[in-house]
Amino acid sequence: METKEIIYASPKSERIDKFLQNELSDLSRTNIQNLISEGYIKVDGNTVKTNYKLKESNVITIDYKEPEELDVVKQDIPVDIIYEDNDLLIVNKPKGMVVHPSAGHKDGTLVNALLYHCELSSINGTIRPGIVHRIDKDTSGLLIVAKNDKAHVKLSEMIANKEVKRKYYALVHGSIKHDYGTIDAPIARNPKERKEMAVIDEGKPSITHFKVIDRFERYTLIECELETGRTHQIRVHMKYINHPLVGDPVYGPRKTLNTNGQSLHSKSIEFNHPITGEHLYFETEIPSYMVDTMAKLDK
Repeated sequence: METKEIIYASPKSERIDKFLQNELSDLSRTNIQNLISEGYIKVDGNTVKTNYKLKESNVITIDYKEPEELDVVKQDIPVDIIYEDNDLLIVNKPKGMVVHPSAGHKDGTLVNALLYHCELSSINGTIRPGIVHRIDKDTSGLLIVAKNDKAHVKLSEMIANKEVKRKYYALVHGSIKHDYGTIDAPIARNPKERKEMAVIDEGKPSITHFKVIDRFERYTLIECELETGRTHQIRVHMKYINHPLVGDPVYGPRKTLNTNGQSLHSKSIEFNHPITGEHLYFETEIPSYMVDTMAKLDK
């Protein structure tokens, strides 16, 4: 762990994330905002928000680990590519596969597999090439991957502007009585547990729409549509309304069905091609692990 102290000397107030972006050339603004949200960056010993306005003589303390250098290797790993052109791929990621390498998962990831198959964009560097958006290790389903920088930049803008429609299947605890619902609750890093997200008043706006697909005695299969794309959004929102995902080891109950992780599947993606403008829509069936689980449940 490396610790760094910076004294803010300007009489003019400035946002902390903007100021540090100029001071810390090795970190992006997103990295800085994440460190602030996770409590690794403090002002005068106190945690602050990413939009905190610095005042003269404030002491900024930064605690962060130096990133571990990883050599991302190309690996001949089977991957289900359901669409590919010169600019992008649509991949159906299996449950249990990590999207990109990290300190705990140096190989065997989707990125390792895709690098063996083709060239990917360089926007996210050597560790996350081509990755426009992510899904969790134990979430299965569709993912967009960029093959060049031009497509990557445009796709990122489209996601930020809510021009990419994403829907998920989720099997949740409890019988949801109403057929449709919208959860509008802000999400941020859990101040009590850095590895978790939570509904917090000061969080970022987060909206999830859902509709019931099938009901069981103590469980419900729903389709969720994301209006925003926060980390763990569906998992956090469903816990918030007391219908946590089946098998979720973080946000679910201790007594849950054994599905080796949350029962969540990215079922469809709809968007206009970032280069050609062609309308694209892709959809997958409910994965076998969810079908097998539901076959054992009582209606």
